[in-house]
Parts: sequence; C-alpha cells; structure tokens
Amino acid sequence: MKVLIIEDETAAAQNLQAILREVDPSIEVLEVLESIAESAEWLQANPQPDLLFMDIHLADGESFRILDRVEITAPVIFTTAYDQYALEAFRLCSIDYLLKPISPDDVRRALEKLSRLTGGERTEYTPRIKQAVKEYEETFLIHLRDKIIPLHRDQIAFCYTANERVTAYDFKGESYPIDRTLETLQAQLPASDFFRANRQFIISRRAVQEISVWFGSRLSLSLAVETPERIVISKARVPEFKAWLRSVRPVD
Repeated sequence: MKVLIIEDETAAAQNLQAILREVDPSIEVLEVLESIAESAEWLQANPQPDLLFMDIHLADGESFRILDRVEITAPVIFTTAYDQYALEAFRLCSIDYLLKPISPDDVRRALEKLSRLTGGERTEYTPRIKQAVKEYEETFLIHLRDKIIPLHRDQIAFCYTANERVTAYDFKGESYPIDRTLETLQAQLPASDFFRANRQFIISRRAVQEISVWFGSRLSLSLAVETPERIVISKARVPEFKAWLRSVRPVD
C-alpha cells in the first residue's frame, strides 16, 4: 500500500511513519507534505496514492482547501489534535479520523476498516469528504477554557473585530471569540447570507432590522441585537449593500 502523509508537525509525522512501519512493514510512505500548496502541487503531478493521512489543521490553513484545488479519489484518514465535536460529521459520513496522539491500535483499526471496503465504496470517498467538509464548515467550534462550544453559522448575527480580536455574536447577544480573521470568515460564510459591512463588521441578513441614511449619503444599520459600535456602510458600498439585501437567498 502506498501512503501519502500531509502533516506539518515533524514529530507527529515521524510518529505516524513509525506506527505504519510497526503495523504493516509493507506500507510505503511516498512523501510527507506540510502545506496546502505543496500537497495540491504533488497530487496534481503524481498518481493518486492508495491512502492519505491528512492533518486537518496545517500552517497555511485547513487541509480541506486542498480539495478546492485538486480532485482526490483516494480514501482519506483525517488526523487532528482537537475538534472532536465537529469530527462527528466525518464519522457519520463513514470517513475515518484519528485524534492525536495517535496510537498503533488506532491506525490498525482504521486500516482494517479500510480493507473491508469494496472498490465501489472507496470511490464514494470523494463525495463523502465534500459532504463532511460542508457540515464541518457550517459549525464553528468555540474554545472557552476547558470547553468546546459549537456555534452554527445560522446562529451568528454578526462578527466584529477590534484590537486584533474577532468575536461572533448570536441572536441572543452572547459573544464568542473566534480564532480567525474577519477576512477568513468572509471567505467561509456564504455571501448570500452574510455581508462585509466595513472593516469591523460582517453582518447576517437575518439580523438587519433598520436602515437609516447617515451623513455623506452613507447608511447606518440597526441590528436585532446590540452592537459594540455603530455599523456604517460607506457611500461607495451602498449600491452593493442594497443589491445584496434585495437578492433572494438561494434554496439549499
């Protein structure tokens, strides 16, 4: 079996390779890749491996972005150090995942499960991965001390950044720190439902309650929940905002 490892932590990659040698010495590790760009380039230039071990969190982003650049037809076993709640989506879609620290028994069970799959079932991995990624990305995991709180994107009224910190607010006015930039959130949240109002705010369509004309032909927004500061749409972005507000949300 030819295996590709996508992992940006040297110690974790070395540990996984040692475990694979222990579990099945016939396994050949083709390469250990550390980034989204490097992995996409390798997969475009080489035949698909028999199996991929893919760490979810890489230094340059989540490894799901690799699927945006190249079609992966090989089975994937995801690895991660946390986010157990969100990974339930992968379990339900019959996609294997391993929580770090990975043990030989974990790998052995995953490989045994893989060996029981038929050829047809293996070809179904790509659509299953895409469905699991969709479900994963619809939920944010908020880390608060020793707890992980799931926050579905439909619960978000707005996101706000100040002092290099990003906070999401739900429709009850509760706040949740998010370890992502507003730019990252803008790319992740569906444009049909969320609008980048200005440098400080991303707002939900459902949260917009009142619009007032502000100085200099700008707009001032009032949301269904209180905001840390006034939300102002610049004159240049007023047409775009109005078009977004008038647009019909596509049916899922």
